[in-house]
Amino acid sequence: MASGLDQDPGDQASCDYWRYCAIDGFLCSCCGGTVNTCPPGTEMSPITWIGTCTNPADGRAYVISYNDCCGTSSCGQCLCNRNEGDRPQVRPQSNNDYNWCLGSQSSVYNCSVAAVIGVALEKGK
Repeated sequence: MASGLDQDPGDQASCDYWRYCAIDGFLCSCCGGTVNTCPPGTEMSPITWIGTCTNPADGRAYVISYNDCCGTSSCGQCLCNRNEGDRPQVRPQSNNDYNWCLGSQSSVYNCSVAAVIGVALEKGK
């Protein structure tokens, strides 16, 4: 499932997709959702962890919001556990080992999305 966009290259159903550099969970793009949206019948958790991933198309770093989709049982497809930049649990906003569904109506985890929320600042700026 390639994105089809030159500025967003890669297979969104593959753990190697650039946005998934700090993800831990089942990919919503394999579970009836997309890289940005939860599958029908699930709810996106309002709390999130973040990562900074480099887009190979332009070489820039982007801030990625990883949100869990909650409310139905685990999708069980396309498990991806990448930990680039993962921090200890004392810095929860940068740790992917929590069940982020605890901020939703249901704490049952289904899958995770990876939405671009901004361009990362260059070091020293």
